[in-house]
Parts: sequence; structure tokens; C-alpha cells
Amino acid sequence: MNAIPFMKWRWLAVALSATAMLAAIASLSLRQLHWGLDFTGGTLIEVEYSDSADLIAIRSFLDQEGYQGAVVVSFGTDRDVLVRLPDSYSDDQGALMVDRLRAATDTSIELRRIEFVGPQVGAELRDDGGIAMLTALGLVMLYVAFRFQIKFALGAVIALAHDVLFTLGFFSLTGLEFDLTVLAALLAVVGYSLNDTIVVSDRIRENLRKVRRSSPSEVIDISLTETLGRTLVTSLTTLLVLAALALFGGEMIFGFAVALLVGVAVGTYSSMYVAATTLLQLGVNKEDVMVPEKEGADQEGLLP
Repeated sequence: MNAIPFMKWRWLAVALSATAMLAAIASLSLRQLHWGLDFTGGTLIEVEYSDSADLIAIRSFLDQEGYQGAVVVSFGTDRDVLVRLPDSYSDDQGALMVDRLRAATDTSIELRRIEFVGPQVGAELRDDGGIAMLTALGLVMLYVAFRFQIKFALGAVIALAHDVLFTLGFFSLTGLEFDLTVLAALLAVVGYSLNDTIVVSDRIRENLRKVRRSSPSEVIDISLTETLGRTLVTSLTTLLVLAALALFGGEMIFGFAVALLVGVAVGTYSSMYVAATTLLQLGVNKEDVMVPEKEGADQEGLLP
């Protein structure tokens, strides 16, 4: 099988990645993220309608009543509605909102629960989420360094940081709400991208030991070509499922599905180009992956 010259286009990939990273950093600095209720604090109200709920009519009514920033989504059945109010609204105001909804419709509305999340709790969740992300990246680096070699670890962590930053930049640019489900999706992206990177790294290490007369760049091309089929099949089937979730899963998991869609797509790219290009720039060679032989091992057991 002829190897596809992936590394021939690595500088184009570097330019694209650098442009995307600069755009993400600029957007995160200027626009920041549209934090969800989990991080900003506010009131969560769950109600059940006796008949199908018209979300568009509910949103329009709340806007007319002056509930600025209210987010109305469905979950479970088409009769279950979740309303999120900003932190300027209290539990009592949430209960009053439900009374106004009841007065505006003939449909019976049952209040299931009201929960208030304070801004301080939201800030703690945001900080803990950031710490969890940094801890995951640090542990990944230790694992890959132990499992392979420090150059492979640096390549894997740079690829993972690339994926996370790209996804965060996407949410900042699009203005999609960033809540705990999206944070969970980011951690899942780290795991997915790491798995893909380890498969590629393992094949590169194996070929560096096996293919004697090829340069590191050629060995990487061979390795990426050999894993391309597996990578594409895995990624495409995953993306099809995530696309179905984003389109038909409802608003409750829309952000989660979109974060995974973006993360899996860019993770497939980064495991092939970001991690591999980093390895090449760090000067990976056959000596980095050779298994040291014990002294005298060649002679041991050879004498009659």
C-alpha cells in the first residue's frame, strides 16, 4: 500500500490550526462564553402541562411579562417544560411566573420543582470545571509519557489542548450557552481524542522500530495511512450518532451534542496532524523508541 504524504501538507495544517487558535483566543478574550445558569446562578423552574406545551407561545408570553433572559426548553415529553431565569429572579418570583402562566392559559400547569442556584455556587462550579480540565490534561501527559515517551506525551497534550481551545472558541463565536453538560462534553472530547492519538502513536512507535530505511517523516506517513481506515470509520459513525442527537434530541442536550460534534471532528484532525507534526518537530527518531537490551543478554543462554 502506498503511503499518503500527510506530512507534505503539515505546514498548511499548522497555518490553519494557528489561525483557528488565534481566533478562539481573541473571541474568548473579547466575547467570552455565554455562561449557562449552572455557572451564573439563577432560578430553575420545572412545570408539567396537561397537554402539549407551545414553547414559542411561552417564550413570547414571558417576554411580554418582562422576564428578560428567560430560557424555555422542553425535556422528557412534549408536556414537560423547563424555564431558566437569571440570578436577578428569586424563588418567589419564579412561583409568581408560574401563576401568570396558569392565568394566561386554560391548560392545567403543575409546578414540579423550583431550585435556586446562587452566583457563588456558579462561580465555584466554573472554577472546579477548569481545575478538572487542567487535571485531566496533566494526567494524560503523565500516562502517555509513561506508556510511550515524553515526546509522544507533549504531542498528545498539545493536540488535546488544541481540541479543547477550538471547541471553546466555537462556543464563544456562536454564542451558544455553555453549561455543565457542555463541560462534560469537553471532558469526553479529551477522552475520545486521547484514544485516537494513542492509536496513532502506537502505530508510529511500532513502525519506527520495524521500518529501518525510512525517515521519521515517511514512517509517520506510513503509520497515518495504516490507521486512516480505522480513524475514519470510528469518527464517521460517532459523528452520525451525534448529529442525530443534535437534530432530534431536544434542546436539553443540544449543547452537549454540538460540543461533541465539534470536538470529535477536530479531534480526528488533531490526532493526524497536530500530534504527528509535533512529534516531527521535536525530532522523534528510532532511538527514542528502541527497547534497551540488558547487558550480556545477547550471550546469555547461547553457550551449549
